[in-house]
Amino acid sequence: MSASWRRKLESLFIPFGALVASLVLFGVFCGLSGANPLAVYGAIWRAGFGQWSTFQNTLIRAAPLMLSGLCTALPARLGLVIIGNEGALVIGGLAAVATGLTLGTSVPPLMVQVGMAIAGMIAGGIWIGAAGWLRHYRAVNETISSLLLNYIAIALLNHLVGGPMKDPSSLNKPSTFPLADVNMLSSIPGTRVHWGLLYGVIACVIAYFLIQRTTFGFSARVAGGNIRAARVAGLPVGKLTVIVCFLAGSCAGLAGMVEVAAVQGVANESLNVGYGYGGIMVAFAAHHNPLAAILISLLVGGILASGGTLQRSFALPDATVLVFEGLVFLVVLFSDSLYGKLPFFKEKPTITSSPSPPPSPGQEPVVTG
Repeated sequence: MSASWRRKLESLFIPFGALVASLVLFGVFCGLSGANPLAVYGAIWRAGFGQWSTFQNTLIRAAPLMLSGLCTALPARLGLVIIGNEGALVIGGLAAVATGLTLGTSVPPLMVQVGMAIAGMIAGGIWIGAAGWLRHYRAVNETISSLLLNYIAIALLNHLVGGPMKDPSSLNKPSTFPLADVNMLSSIPGTRVHWGLLYGVIACVIAYFLIQRTTFGFSARVAGGNIRAARVAGLPVGKLTVIVCFLAGSCAGLAGMVEVAAVQGVANESLNVGYGYGGIMVAFAAHHNPLAAILISLLVGGILASGGTLQRSFALPDATVLVFEGLVFLVVLFSDSLYGKLPFFKEKPTITSSPSPPPSPGQEPVVTG
């Protein structure tokens, strides 16, 4: 078998094996909790993918997962591990709500939606761009800084929705004033799925072509592969780092805009629902491939959509799906260490022997050993 086919089979076998191992581990967890694992698997399938009506719930959850997944996938091409997806999503949602409330109904709804999208993208981009700037120009670890930015964003959300931006009528759950109905994102005709799904798919396609088919993406991949070689080649590593992190954060910020303009209608603690953390798993499970992130987002969205079903049918906590999500994440991370190590997929070296040249006339043969 040729080396290229071995690599292709390996890239299919290892992720599939990781998924199967995750299912087995999750089945053990369900069994210890007193539920039939096979029945739980069937319930997850029916709740997330079994019917068109339930599959729409999966698509609704997949949209923010695609966008937040790009927040980790894009910087990974530079060798950066960014996990500030949740913070960028929250900040993007806050900026989108502030813009929508400011514009109100004084301008056409389409312009309000475009303004909210731009505001969310800029806010999220600046949020993650700051982590990239700190990494390159101040040598601050981007994983730690982006993680801390999550907590700052959540604290800022709680402060604003409980103070300056609070709607006095929101007593039990502090929220901002609601967006006007005409400024909300509508659903795709004939479905309950909002147009945010299209935003996510388009963003993933654009990100793929930007990284894989442009000189900018090639420069980013060179910098991620060998930063010293990139500097020797004259590439602006600092600018590449900040720009890629800004683009990554803008995707997560757009996810926040989609949540407030298509689902919530307000900004409150529901923005911090975990889509940003789910996006980290999407990025790693997709091996930072934006196109593969579309499929992984559908899988994770289906798992999240089944939480209520597991609670009603098996008396399992709603957070059980988060256990499944975490197991998938851990097993996928472990499976990355298996590439190039499984005997079946290793390329067998070809040993060729060539006869030694005969000694020249008058030269004594060399005897070794």
